[in-house]
Amino acid sequence: MAGRQETTDISGHGGNGESVVALLMRQHGEIRNLFDEVEATEGDARRDAFHRLVRLLAVHETAEEEVVHPYARRNIDGGESVVEERLEEEKKAKEVLKDLEDMDPDSPEFMPRLETLRHDVEAHARAEERYEFIHIARETEPERLRTMARALKAAEATAPTRPHPGAETAAENLAVGPLAAVADRARDAVRKAMGRH
Repeated sequence: MAGRQETTDISGHGGNGESVVALLMRQHGEIRNLFDEVEATEGDARRDAFHRLVRLLAVHETAEEEVVHPYARRNIDGGESVVEERLEEEKKAKEVLKDLEDMDPDSPEFMPRLETLRHDVEAHARAEERYEFIHIARETEPERLRTMARALKAAEATAPTRPHPGAETAAENLAVGPLAAVADRARDAVRKAMGRH
């Protein structure tokens, strides 16, 4: 049995629903794909792809802060320091993202800043997978993993999916509903799904 433990599939798919680790790993893939899309497009298509990237990053990080990090602090060896390192990485990425929100995606400064953000986000994702996700998948009962996934899905469902009335472009929509507003809605949804108020 111990040998099997070493080869645990960290995607954590259980028979009765997706685990939180599987969901987060899938979101990491979606984030990489959205970076590719922003880099490969321009004009309105780039603005739209960037808007979707901001939305997914906001929901993903907020849900991790509300669900995954508190659990990791309490339940994995060295959890406190592991989480503090992830939070520092998230802070750095959010600062770059905030700069990008204030830019026109077609400006010459946008793509170099996006490249910095992508580097930071991908390094952060690798660290999460190595230092948090693998331990959570191995040491957590399947039903708890599924409950945590439901909380993340609740957060995802609260983020805006359409432009607000009067905001005709994705760039204007970002001005109406920036990263902080998306994160606030996601945080409320996670707390409700986890039974906290």
